[in-house]
Amino acid sequence: MLKKMIEKGFEKDKNLNCAEKILYGANEAYHLGLDTASLRMAAGFGGGMAVERTCGALTAAVMVLSKLFVEDTAHKSSKIKALTKELFEDYEKVMGNIDCKGLKKDHRSLFSGCDKVIIKAAEILDKIVARELKLNE
Repeated sequence: MLKKMIEKGFEKDKNLNCAEKILYGANEAYHLGLDTASLRMAAGFGGGMAVERTCGALTAAVMVLSKLFVEDTAHKSSKIKALTKELFEDYEKVMGNIDCKGLKKDHRSLFSGCDKVIIKAAEILDKIVARELKLNE
């Protein structure tokens, strides 16, 4: 799904940041139905919200989970808190960090930029979405 799209160079020519790449890709992969104005909301989350804090790939993944699993508000959702926690814990377990600064230090390369960071976020998001939407059955 999303991971394969990103590995194949999804929207490489658009020079999207990490948050945009996840949200734009998820919009296509999971048929979210977001318009271009909605997609633009991810722009400010790249680079750990420009201050190298929580990785934009993860914040965009939370946006995706919210779109898929929140019908009204977070407080009325039986899943969003647990799914977000799972996303962050699984990601940190594998990547060693959830903050942009540490991820850049450990995983960014001159050749591929933050592709490894984005692909891992997509992989974990794919796993959660597939399980929750029962896509593998």
